[in-house]
Amino acid sequence: MPNVASKLLRTDVRTRVLPVATLVLIASGAALQLAGAPTAGDAVWAATVAVMLVPLTVSIARTLAAGRVGVDAIALIAMAGALAVGQYLAGAVIALMLSGGNALEAMASRRARQELTALLERMPTIAHRRCGGGWEEVPVGELAVGDVVLVRAGELVPVDGAVQSPEAVLDQSALTGEPLPVTHVRGAIVRSGAANAGEAFELRATRLASDSAYANIVRLVRAAETQRAPFVRLADRYAAIFLPLTLVIAAAAWALSGDAVRAVAVLVVATPCPLILAAPIAIVSGVSRAARLGVIVKGGAAIERLGEARTVLLDKTGTLTLGTPTVQDVVPFDGNAEEEVLRLAASVDQLSAHVLAEALVHEAQERRLRLTEPTDAVEEPGQGIEGNVGGRRVAVGSGGWLRSRGYDTDSADTAGDDGEDAGLAKVLVGVDGRLAGVVVMADRLRDDARELAGNLRAAGVDHVAMVTGDRRSVAERIAAETGLDQLYAEQSPEDKLNVVRSMRSDPALAPVVMVGDGVNDAPALALADVGIAMSGPGATVSSETADAVITVDRIDRVATAVSVGRRALGIARQSVVFGIGLSAIAMGFAALGYIPPVGGALLQEGIDVAVILNALRALSG
Repeated sequence: MPNVASKLLRTDVRTRVLPVATLVLIASGAALQLAGAPTAGDAVWAATVAVMLVPLTVSIARTLAAGRVGVDAIALIAMAGALAVGQYLAGAVIALMLSGGNALEAMASRRARQELTALLERMPTIAHRRCGGGWEEVPVGELAVGDVVLVRAGELVPVDGAVQSPEAVLDQSALTGEPLPVTHVRGAIVRSGAANAGEAFELRATRLASDSAYANIVRLVRAAETQRAPFVRLADRYAAIFLPLTLVIAAAAWALSGDAVRAVAVLVVATPCPLILAAPIAIVSGVSRAARLGVIVKGGAAIERLGEARTVLLDKTGTLTLGTPTVQDVVPFDGNAEEEVLRLAASVDQLSAHVLAEALVHEAQERRLRLTEPTDAVEEPGQGIEGNVGGRRVAVGSGGWLRSRGYDTDSADTAGDDGEDAGLAKVLVGVDGRLAGVVVMADRLRDDARELAGNLRAAGVDHVAMVTGDRRSVAERIAAETGLDQLYAEQSPEDKLNVVRSMRSDPALAPVVMVGDGVNDAPALALADVGIAMSGPGATVSSETADAVITVDRIDRVATAVSVGRRALGIARQSVVFGIGLSAIAMGFAALGYIPPVGGALLQEGIDVAVILNALRALSG
C-alpha cells in the first residue's frame, strides 16, 4: 500500500507542477525575446515543447496500446510539427494548454479513497477460542471447523457458526438490511460480520474464516471492481472523430500549397483545447456544485456517468428508511395513560445500551417527558431491564422475558398490527406485576423518500427500483409508499450483484446507479456504473467502495446528484461542440494561409476563454 500511495503522490505532484513550469518557461522565453536575445528565447520555448513531448508520447503510446485514441494525440502532432518548422512559441502555448487541461482532469478524476481499505479494516482479525477451561486470543485465520469461540458484547461475529448459548441477539443490518436486532436460539446458524447486540455468547465454527460470509463479501467487491468496464472520457470520444478530420485537412493544405507551415497552422488551431479544457472544467464545476449540495463525487468519471444514468437501484434500510428503530405507537393497557407508559419505560431504559432502549428514551425526550432515575435496576442484555421508578417496579423487554418474570402477556399479541411481518418490534412494559402497555417500534421511511422516484424521473431517469435483503412483506409496503417501478426483496449480496449486472447489460437500462449504505451493498456499489453511499453510522465500507457519498441525512440528494451530473455533462458537450465548431472554421482559414501558427495559437486562446466561461456555468444551478 505505501508504494501505491507514494506513486499516486508523485503523479499528483507532477500533474500540478507541469503547468506552472510550462508557464514560467514561456514567460522566460518572452523576456529573453524582449531583451534582444531571440535565439535564446526560441531555445527556451523549443526546450519547453521538447520536454512536454516526452511524457505526452509515453501517455499516448499507452492509450494506443489499450486500443483507444486519446484527445492528446492531436496536441502531440501539433507540438511536434511546430518544433519541426521552428514555430516554437506556438508549440509552447499548446504545451501549456495541454498540461493545464491534464491537471484539471486529474483533479476531477482523483478518487478520494482506496477501494477496500475500510472493508478489510472492519473484517474481524482476532477471536477468543475455548482452550481447556478458559479462552485464548487467536488470529481469526487459525480457527478450525468445530472450534468454540466467545463473541463478546459489541463484537463482530468472526466466523460463520452455530449458536451454543441459549440465545444470541445480533444486529445484522449491515449484512441483511434488517433494521432491528434479531434473536437467534441455540443451534441457529449465524453469519460473520454481524454485531453482537446482546450479552456474550458462544459459537461453534461451521466454516473457516476464509470461507465465511464476510470474507465472501470482500471477494465479491474485488471481483465487482474488475468487472466494471473501463471508462472512456468525454474528450476522447470526440477526439476519435476529430483527429482523422484534422489530419486530412492538414495534409491537404500541405499538398496543395507545398508549405509545411500551413499544415502546422491547421494542427495548431485544431488542437482540441476546448476538449482539453472545457470538458474537464465543466465536470470539475459539477463536482464542486455537488459538494456544496451535500454530495461528494469522487471524480469526473462519476459525474459523467451520473449525467447519463437511466436506472437507479435503491437499498431500503438506511437508504429509503432511517435504518434505526423509532417509536411508531404506544398501546396502553389496564387504564394507563400512553405518555405515562412511555415515561416509565424510558426511565428504566436510561440504564440500557440496547438499540431499542436508546430509541425509546429518545422518543420520550422528544415528547419532553420528565424521566426519573431508576434504582435497583437489573438487566439481561438483549432481553430486558427491570428497576424501581418513583416507588413502582417497572419491567421493559421482550414478551418472553416478561412472561418469565410472571407477567400475563396475552393481551400484547394483537398490539402492533402484523408484528414482525410488517417489520415491527414490540417492547412490552410491565408495572407492579401487571402488563401496562406495548411500545411498537419500526424503521421509519425518510421524510423525503416519497418524492424521490418522481424527482429522479424529472431528472431524466427511466427506471427506479428497490433492491433489499429485508423481507418481502416489509419491502412491498415501502415500495408502494415511494412509488417505485420494481422491487427485488430478500436479496443476498450475490443476488444484488446479479441484479446490477443484468441491468447493466441491457442498453435500455444502463448506465445503472446503485444507492446503499451497508456492507451487503458494497459489492453492488462497486459493480454499478455509479455507486452512491449514504454516509452515517456503519456506512464506512459502502462509502469507501462508492463513487459518490451523500454527506447529509437526505435521500433526495440522489436526484440532486443526477441533476448536477446531467447539467455538467450537457454544458461540457455544449462547450466542446461550440469550441470544435470555431476550431473547424479557423482550420479552413489556416489551410488557405490566412492564419500563421502563432496567430492560430493566440486565436485558439480566444476560443478557450469563450468555452471556459461557458463551462463555468456548471457551477450554478
